[in-house]
Amino acid sequence: MKTIKKQMKLKMVAGVAFLLMSAMSFAQTDSTNETTYQRDGFIFEIGLGGGVISIEDSEGIQTFDTSQGAFSFPELKFGFMLNDKLAITASMPGNIYEFQDNDRHFGSFIPSVQYWVKDRWWIHGGIGLAIDGPALYDVNDDNDDWNFGCAVMASTGYEIYKKKNFALNLQSKIVLGRSFLEGDAHRDAALFNVGLGFSWL
Repeated sequence: MKTIKKQMKLKMVAGVAFLLMSAMSFAQTDSTNETTYQRDGFIFEIGLGGGVISIEDSEGIQTFDTSQGAFSFPELKFGFMLNDKLAITASMPGNIYEFQDNDRHFGSFIPSVQYWVKDRWWIHGGIGLAIDGPALYDVNDDNDDWNFGCAVMASTGYEIYKKKNFALNLQSKIVLGRSFLEGDAHRDAALFNVGLGFSWL
């Protein structure tokens, strides 16, 4: 079981590294004709995409041995620019997963910071509240418990299109979280997503 966990973690790290290197390559290529964009005021972003989620329950009901394909919609982010390169944000990433024949959502509310390394390439991360609850379309008597805990997030993105205060970016994100259940039990989650972000700033 530890070997499978290590393999999953290595795949996730390799995926993030690949996307980060791709974004760096785009940023370096674009640096020959850089255009400085002015960023100020408030930020709002809606993200959609897909990826994988792995859930492990301390009671052994579900383990990291099985990963699930997942979609993320909508992921929200809002915040305020402190200067042209740095913003304070609140991000709400999360994925739908299946647990005991019910659809649930492992998400989070994460105070975070976003920094533009280049005019179009940014990095983003923070730590906050993990929220494990039923998917809103699948609330029933067997699937109505809400659990809370802590989560960390790291993401990177590259603005592939920008006009005035709108930007379309390609982004990747990793979230690790733990929610606490009744009876001193807990549920761990590892999420990796790739998607598009529609930003107004």
